[in-house]
Amino acid sequence: MNQPQTPAELRQAIRRGEFTGNTSGYAPGFVQCNLAILPQAWANDFLRFCQLNPRPCPLLAMSDAPGETGLPPLGDIDIRSDVPRYRIFEDGQLREEVTDIAHLWRDDLVVFALGCSFSFEEALIADGLDVRNISEGVNVPMYRTSVDCAPAGPFAGKLVVSMRPFRAADAIRAIQICTRFPAVHGAPVHLGDPAQIGIADIGRPDYGDPVTIREEEMPVFWACGVTPQVALEAARPPFAITHSPGHMLVTDLRNSQLAVL
Repeated sequence: MNQPQTPAELRQAIRRGEFTGNTSGYAPGFVQCNLAILPQAWANDFLRFCQLNPRPCPLLAMSDAPGETGLPPLGDIDIRSDVPRYRIFEDGQLREEVTDIAHLWRDDLVVFALGCSFSFEEALIADGLDVRNISEGVNVPMYRTSVDCAPAGPFAGKLVVSMRPFRAADAIRAIQICTRFPAVHGAPVHLGDPAQIGIADIGRPDYGDPVTIREEEMPVFWACGVTPQVALEAARPPFAITHSPGHMLVTDLRNSQLAVL
């Protein structure tokens, strides 16, 4: 299979089961989204959690009504098949990962699409910065921290962050660039000593893959859309679906449409 170039081509390849990998670096220029799918009875509290924690949970779209499988603002999407890999949770526990959820779909499910840091990576690269997970061809490293999110109903938990290493001058430039993209996590939440936010071993991410951190570089951390998965584990809804970390919903929305000038 030739590498898909447009979001629609990539979603079609995913829908056919021909692409099941992580989506970092694919369909450059277009917004990728984190995913959370919950029963209607749990949706209002989760929406409030997103509103109270906009850095890790920037809400870009949600279902018009329970049971809807499309997200028209984001493109011609069938949410049951257009994500490369899904995680299935029962009572807050991860039960399995699958590549299609049509057999699990229910009429009471509500879909939330949240902004993803893959979107601002394009702007960093365009400015000449080395985004290490892209240059090394791996998934971005992600870590659970000791930083509390604001609770909403049963949803609570610790912030998850993604990390990219930069020299000090490049870190400052990355902050300036990402501040323009609040809809996809915005500016970093921490840089430097990972222990200050509860990360014991920078070489062992909780999700994704480790990347090279050179001697003259510091780790720079952004709020991450895997945070809702931690909140789901704490809330323990009887049933929930998310994306598998790094396996995002690729949309027709352009990254440039999210920039704040």
